[in-house]
Amino acid sequence: APAPSPRLTPPPAMDQEYDAIILGTGLKECLLAGLLSVDGMKILHMDRNSYYGGESASLNLKQLWARFRPGEEEPTQYGRWQDWNFDMVPKFMMGNGLLVRLLVHTNVHNYIQFKAVDGSYVVKAGKTYKVPANDIDALKSSLMGIFEKRRARSFFIFVQDYEESDPKTHKGYNLDALTSRELYAKFGLEANTMDFIGHSLALQSDEAYLDRPARPMINAVKLYSESLARFDTGSPHIYPPYGLG
Repeated sequence: APAPSPRLTPPPAMDQEYDAIILGTGLKECLLAGLLSVDGMKILHMDRNSYYGGESASLNLKQLWARFRPGEEEPTQYGRWQDWNFDMVPKFMMGNGLLVRLLVHTNVHNYIQFKAVDGSYVVKAGKTYKVPANDIDALKSSLMGIFEKRRARSFFIFVQDYEESDPKTHKGYNLDALTSRELYAKFGLEANTMDFIGHSLALQSDEAYLDRPARPMINAVKLYSESLARFDTGSPHIYPPYGLG
């Protein structure tokens, strides 16, 4: 007689009830799922793609070819396809920024490996310089002359001591009325110093910020300095070298 067919154990059925169903695994969807799960909610998280990340995904070579050259085999001259990660969106993060604090709060940081960027630099007249971000850096920087170093040091001490909720740290400046240009002038800063503070520290993309209230610029420089101090690596930025998947 033929041997009886082995009984196959059916896979466990999915739960039928959830507090929330989230479609897509982009960064904002993952953060939302994490925040809800921290509050004790039961989440079903789904994605139509075979990879995580949505529009901010990090794709290996095989996934990259399937997305942009469907039907073609991935090239072999670049080595193993799984050794590659191509970011669809750059993912530099401030080490003490809101995004990193959200990742820590939702425990997502336990599933993503981060690497601190080694340094931040600025190019001036064809030469590369380390970006000074605090009073100690200002005194060491070759970007500035001796008198400008002292003025820049005073500015950085003001930023480090500044707290929005403590008027005593404002030194009498109304940063909602005073523009960034006017605040720089209070410290006697030169144009080159204003340039690297505004673009290398506050990360402003144009000069329009100079004629807007100074508070956002001060907060941005303070965030840069605090992020730099958090990891003490020479740069305020961290990066997920293997993507967000």
